[in-house]
Amino acid sequence: PQVAAGRTEQAEARLTALAGRLDRRTAPATWGEYLRVRGTVGERLDRLAAARHDFAQSATVFDLLGERYQAAVSRLAQGRVAARAGFLAQATAQIEAAAAMFTTLGALHDLGEADRARQLVAASAPLDRVEPDDADDAVVRRLVDASIFDYLLARETVTVFVEVARAEAAVVFEQERGGGIRIMATAGCDEAAAEDLARAALAQRRHTLDRLLFWESLGRTHQGQRYCAALASQPAADTALRRLRMFAAVARQGFELCAAREPSPLPDAVGERSLEPLLPGFVCASPAMLRVSEQIQRLQGHDLTVLITGESGTGKDLVARAIHAGSRRSARHLVPYNCTTTTRELADSQLFGHRRGAFTGAVTDQPGLIRSATGSTLLLDEVGDLPIDVQPKLLRFLEQGEVMPIGDTRPLAVDVRVLAATNADLEQRVAEGRFREDLYYRLSVIRIHVPPLRERREDIPHLTTFFLRDARERMGNPDVHFSRSTLDLFVRYWWPGNVRQLRNEIQRAVAMSAPGATIEPEHLSAELAAPAAGVSATTSPGQLAPSPGSTEILARLVEQVERQAISAAMERSHGNVTHAARALGLTRRGLYLKMQRLGIRDMAGA
Repeated sequence: PQVAAGRTEQAEARLTALAGRLDRRTAPATWGEYLRVRGTVGERLDRLAAARHDFAQSATVFDLLGERYQAAVSRLAQGRVAARAGFLAQATAQIEAAAAMFTTLGALHDLGEADRARQLVAASAPLDRVEPDDADDAVVRRLVDASIFDYLLARETVTVFVEVARAEAAVVFEQERGGGIRIMATAGCDEAAAEDLARAALAQRRHTLDRLLFWESLGRTHQGQRYCAALASQPAADTALRRLRMFAAVARQGFELCAAREPSPLPDAVGERSLEPLLPGFVCASPAMLRVSEQIQRLQGHDLTVLITGESGTGKDLVARAIHAGSRRSARHLVPYNCTTTTRELADSQLFGHRRGAFTGAVTDQPGLIRSATGSTLLLDEVGDLPIDVQPKLLRFLEQGEVMPIGDTRPLAVDVRVLAATNADLEQRVAEGRFREDLYYRLSVIRIHVPPLRERREDIPHLTTFFLRDARERMGNPDVHFSRSTLDLFVRYWWPGNVRQLRNEIQRAVAMSAPGATIEPEHLSAELAAPAAGVSATTSPGQLAPSPGSTEILARLVEQVERQAISAAMERSHGNVTHAARALGLTRRGLYLKMQRLGIRDMAGA
């Protein structure tokens, strides 16, 4: 709020006070947001170098966490600041990457912001001077801040080499004791070229393809030795080499700090692509689901809270079970709890338990689901629907590891891991005052987004095979099969109900088929069969898929109504945010979040 109100100095003081209390390792998503706010403050104070690196690291953190939208927001901010600083090529690259993600996610307002950033680039002059004296200080702070876990530091090191030290390509890698090479991070080249670069460094080939090769040791690991290497497009000046060595030295110290801590909550093997199925039916043939599978495997050995997001029917429950199956708690059953259509009193009793006589009908002591899940994992399904009055007790449980049954006078310690899943927009619910902001940040220590089926069509043939085999066995119809045209239709259809709809469609078709039958498109349900000829991967027929144009118009209309209502409320309250929020039925924080999303300036601070 202080930043939005233009009170930049107060915001900076607040950020400084918060820095010592923020646990970056256990709450990396909060750290990514903190960096973005700090970058915004730096931008307003005209500290462009520091702001650019804060935004860049925020984007890297969100990338590692799978937060595509948040990463794009930070990347757009980085591009805007880079344009102001005169780094036009970097600005364009970041803005276009952000715009591509906003297009994928349908974030119309943010696409407008990207267009304005493009105009800023067009109006900016390229850098025709040396960077300010504090530029290297900002880079060093960026590397030091990244030392919370090794894979973030590796990513930031190669990015700094390419974007700041002007290397053509860079790689951080480990040489294992058996002689193998493991790529940790790369920039400016693909993984195959990165491995070639690593091998050239180990062979001490000072020139590769007539280009200067820089490399440094980053210290020993439990597996072998870690190195960084960079390839310049032309022989580098002594000053450039000194900068590379200085950044490498900072990275080396950062890796030593990482090694002195507990194992990182982020990946141990980010380059690996040959992943075994985590559970029956967990198909990961598409790049999108490979990333989800990788995120799940990174969590093995950790008890971090995970927030699983995605549309209804995408398989969030399966992701939760895969996380549990790979944890040290897998010997016990995962305990699910659906937060939908639950009253406050019932949710309180079901989750936290109650003492006999605590209320009418409480004839016996009940431990509650949280205590029943001791030593195991609790899945809070559709956590966005949890009654607001119960959310403080859940937050206390997550922070203290204690529950207070209804009617009890002392808290009870429990050992339970929590996974949460939702198809709701929790950020929007926070803005509307329907979900606690502190609980949101506590739940999203790690966030995994399960993409809709239409964004991972490579998975459809594999899912179809799995569901068909399962339906044949359960329904005793072993010889039924799909025709080629039906399989093609499955791949082209837009699947609004996602994986659940595909599974139900296959089960219905098998159940309605005669033994040995071939299932043609006309044998499918009306939603698929009637307009089968017109279905495509990009456009949807008639009533089956909403027109992209109509969806965009609706989204713009909603934004217009919201903007008009907020502006009118702010005008009536003479710029008093508290009074305007009350009139709109929002919290003060919720109104600020909406104003930020819609690009409405705070009239009180204007």
